Amino acid sequence: MTSRFFRLLIGPLLLILACLLPQTAGAADGVEIRRALVEASDEGYRLNAKYSFELTHDMEDTLQYGVTLYFTTEIEFTRPRWYWFDEKAIVKRQTISLYYNVLTRQYHVTIDGNVRQTFSTLDDALFLIRSPNRWVVAPRGALEVGKTYNVKLSMGLDPNYVSKPLKVTALNSAEWRLASDKKIFQYKAE
Repeated sequence: MTSRFFRLLIGPLLLILACLLPQTAGAADGVEIRRALVEASDEGYRLNAKYSFELTHDMEDTLQYGVTLYFTTEIEFTRPRWYWFDEKAIVKRQTISLYYNVLTRQYHVTIDGNVRQTFSTLDDALFLIRSPNRWVVAPRGALEVGKTYNVKLSMGLDPNYVSKPLKVTALNSAEWRLASDKKIFQYKAE
């Protein structure tokens, strides 16, 4: 009698859990770094990156009310040393802000407070954030030619820039966690 009762109880519970698992896994996708290359140029070393992410419904709603969203990319070059901790050669951050002007019905993307572009749709604005221009992360001569460096790259919504009324929600809600895992690769300086 107890084994029959146990099967009747466990069967529906397993079915409910199976239905809930795909929804949970899809909700926390975050930012995927699809491409990450360092290229040597006359100006210096440039990051060629491409990201994949979607804004959550809460983020889109907040954006429509004129709240600015900030995305930060961080890159770090380290050189391994056998006798001490790894040497940090370069640590750089770039912040891109996304703002919707309710009056003009246009999206504005600003890179590090300098370069500003205007878009008529959210998809166009997000395209620039997902595929940014090649960013000069270090001047020529900052890396020793021929040496191999470990590069760590991460990108995501920066909770430090979230406005104070939203900060508690942003820090405690999964809807506001949009970040990548650190991508680690090696680069031999040219």
